Amino acid sequence: MSRVAEGVSPLELADYQKAVRLVLRHPLVTPGYPDRAALAAVRRWADPLRADLMEVLGYRLVTTADTARLQRAQDGLDATRPALTRAGRPFDRRRYAYLVLTLAALGRHGAQVALGELADAVAADAVRIDGLGLDTARKPDRDAFVDAVTWLTERGALALADGSATAWAGDPERAEALYDIDREILLAVHHPTRVLQHLTSVTSLLDSSGALGLSAGRAAQRRDQARRARRLVLENPVAYYADADSELLGQLRAPALAEDLERLTGLTVERRAEGVALIDTSGRLSDIRFPGGGTVAQAALLLAARISAAVQRSGRHALELLPAPTAAERLAARARRIDAALPSRGLVAELAEQDEESAYGVSVYEAPGDAGREPGETRYPFVTDSWLRGRLKEITAEYGAGFAADLRGDPDRLLGQALDLLASMSLITRVDGGALALPLLARYRGVTARVRTRTAPRPTAQTALFADPTAKDPTS
Repeated sequence: MSRVAEGVSPLELADYQKAVRLVLRHPLVTPGYPDRAALAAVRRWADPLRADLMEVLGYRLVTTADTARLQRAQDGLDATRPALTRAGRPFDRRRYAYLVLTLAALGRHGAQVALGELADAVAADAVRIDGLGLDTARKPDRDAFVDAVTWLTERGALALADGSATAWAGDPERAEALYDIDREILLAVHHPTRVLQHLTSVTSLLDSSGALGLSAGRAAQRRDQARRARRLVLENPVAYYADADSELLGQLRAPALAEDLERLTGLTVERRAEGVALIDTSGRLSDIRFPGGGTVAQAALLLAARISAAVQRSGRHALELLPAPTAAERLAARARRIDAALPSRGLVAELAEQDEESAYGVSVYEAPGDAGREPGETRYPFVTDSWLRGRLKEITAEYGAGFAADLRGDPDRLLGQALDLLASMSLITRVDGGALALPLLARYRGVTARVRTRTAPRPTAQTALFADPTAKDPTS
């Protein structure tokens, strides 16, 4: 029997599980972020939360009078949880650099700071980094800087006392903004578990058990393997058995994993032949909802249906089966891309925005009589880039009236974003020349779609519906 939430009464278990999901979804909770009730909910259950999150997941919860900070153990490099701009777009490298420099500059200021003064301080540091810079005379630089400041403001590290950041970004000669600085929240925002100056690779941030003070030894290693397996299921859309080593595979198959995660989160663990998934029907724990509203999500859903249908073909029309990159290979590739921007002799090599792989996991499709395969090697249906472009062209021709005009007119960008979304949901993995279909994709085999009108009935599950792209989807 699971020992999770031992001190929580059955009548209060649902409230406790809501607090668990809250702190997992928002690792930093402050008096105003993500809402005014969140901090009280976490502080009410602080003691059992600390105990359970450490025991089940190896996560440390640190609470103060005005903050609750969850320190996660990091097992891999995840490109699916970016900081977001005011327009809801992922931060690029320039914005991340401005965010870090802003944090450093705020540490040198008093209780308040003017936005223009803060921009000058960040600019003085940014100019020393080759390829970065911050020119407040340039609107794109001001917008990127204000995105970083707004990210901190949303979390309460900065509080607008007067003026407008948006107005300053529009014309810094005529507008200004004044901010109060919250030191406690600022410290909670940036709380590294490593001395960053000593890192030689981003991979040094992984394997956080040592950083969190967890014990060593054989028994502790088994306990940490169990925690790693639970984290894998919790933090990813699906944990594929084919992607796990022997020790982790045993933990993924253990009945205790499902019992502990279900008791902790209140969600359901689903087991299939290919792997394990934690099902979040509410969407309140997941950072990405799929299916979802918007042009990219709807195009991705329809593309998933076409890939899934192609997977079912047999005979001479069957798709070619190829092995997927291993987890270690994917980690090494991502690490190389990130490490390319590490300081070298005091300079950052490159700050230009780069695309990153968004794939996690492999697949368990089998090919009867597949000759030349390695023993135990799993292969997956492969679709080429040209095939994908052709299918997206068909989708756009049939349903493009409901797509956003800018994406409809840029099919390559739409395809790239749709494939990134499918990869982030572990539905495909992107490889050179195309993509490999993963087992979870089969869920969307029967998707149908139509262009929605204002008088159309409410959609059913897994049906792609399109409307005016400026209108909010009432089903979201």
